[in-house]
Amino acid sequence: MTVNLTETRPAPVAPAPDRPVTRVVLEVVKFGVVGGSGVLVNFLVFNLLLHGLRRQAMTATVLASCIAMATNYLGFRYFAYRDRDSRTRNQIVLFFVFSGIGVVMEIGLFWAGYHGLGLNSVFESNAVKALSIVLASAFRFLVYRTWVFQQDARRPA
Repeated sequence: MTVNLTETRPAPVAPAPDRPVTRVVLEVVKFGVVGGSGVLVNFLVFNLLLHGLRRQAMTATVLASCIAMATNYLGFRYFAYRDRDSRTRNQIVLFFVFSGIGVVMEIGLFWAGYHGLGLNSVFESNAVKALSIVLASAFRFLVYRTWVFQQDARRPA
């Protein structure tokens, strides 16, 4: 009886090259994870204030958006964009300025639907809130990746 002592192994597969499209898709996914948790915070606070504690609609949406904005900074800094330049005062200021603009967009869109169109039932107010978040988030994604969490020039792109 003969025993074969040589083992054939498949050749190692080289990792796929890091393509710009792949990086952007991964960035969008990470942005979505952080943004999704922010949306959850936003909706929980909004519904607690508006429908649970009977606060004014605009007060509820402003506070909910601001609380979500603050929690999102941590997620973006330490998860979605952790490979970018390290935290700087300028980055924090830009984040909150652009987030503030996003909150103003959200509030304006919410006001238009809630007060302007009279969409103020529980379902309608949440639908208007969702649409306002989606539209403001598209703006945020573009400015965060372009100006706030810039690619470190010393790292390969």
